[in-house]
Amino acid sequence: MNKIELTTRWWWVRHAPVVGVNGAIYGDNDVECDITDTISFENLARRLPSATVCLTSNLSRTKETFQEICNKGLNAAQAITEAGLKEQSFGDWQGATWDEMHSKSPKAYNKFWEDPTRNNPPGGESFADQIKRVGKIIDKYTNKFGGHDILAVCHGGTIRAAITYTLGLSPETGMAFSINTLSTTQIEHVEGGLLKGKGGAWRIVSINTPAKDVVI
Repeated sequence: MNKIELTTRWWWVRHAPVVGVNGAIYGDNDVECDITDTISFENLARRLPSATVCLTSNLSRTKETFQEICNKGLNAAQAITEAGLKEQSFGDWQGATWDEMHSKSPKAYNKFWEDPTRNNPPGGESFADQIKRVGKIIDKYTNKFGGHDILAVCHGGTIRAAITYTLGLSPETGMAFSINTLSTTQIEHVEGGLLKGKGGAWRIVSINTPAKDVVI
């Protein structure tokens, strides 16, 4: 007997635009966001499913974004906070511009740019580290909630890491994806069915879909 195809649908939403950073790298600093784009939030509330499980990172901009989507009509479960979905940490460089980073520590700055996806900023983590961190969260919830919709409101770097992990891409390739604020990325895990006993496979449905382009 053939296995029944089991599809787990991940819906990734990047948080609302941040405010007050003035061109600085904010990484996993807890900064404010602007939730006044009513049209985008209404569109997201219509488009997103009533997910079995909803996730945010531990940073307030993801929690506020999720809550505003719910305020605009999404019937969603209470969000679970997963610190593993936070943005990449830039450590000692957070709160500084790239020029300020260079002037503060030219040697560390030049070393970082020799391989910016695998080298760690001083006191921070690499994008490769973030991929591994996010991958653990993906495996955890895919295994626990197979066959259901999972909504994750998080960060641009986190969503790039999710794409990279699920497709088995190199960090360099994964870093090339553009993920805008309030955009939606859909990734599905398929187990059984046409895979004929080979386990599961990931497929991309959409990447970086703007909320205002949603057809209602």
